Amino acid sequence: MQQFPLLPRELTPESVLCALQGRRGAANGATARDLVFIITGKVSGAEERRLRQIIEKLRCDGHPICAHPALGYHFAATASELEATCMFLTRRMVTTGRQVAAMNRVAMPDFYGQLGLPQPTDDEEIEQ
Repeated sequence: MQQFPLLPRELTPESVLCALQGRRGAANGATARDLVFIITGKVSGAEERRLRQIIEKLRCDGHPICAHPALGYHFAATASELEATCMFLTRRMVTTGRQVAAMNRVAMPDFYGQLGLPQPTDDEEIEQ
């Protein structure tokens, strides 16, 4: 059975890529909620979580999917947009690392060493 593009579909990597094809550049971003509605025709918190998991997989497969809470999800239109998303994700990783180190009562230099990562300099760290 052929599926028409305007009919609600299931969230899959293919349907997410299809929905993002017309969303190149930060000015064309869409929130997770909007993308879920565009693809499935319904709004669901569980489906938004599924969308985030699919986007994570697509990024790991090399797709240049950018996102920022203020801009929504979109394909990178420029190298600077992709770099901005990479920096945003790195900052989130550093913030999460701080939380993990504090909960385990491990100093940040030790935590970074356990992960085999160089410790960022003070100007690279994020204000809390």
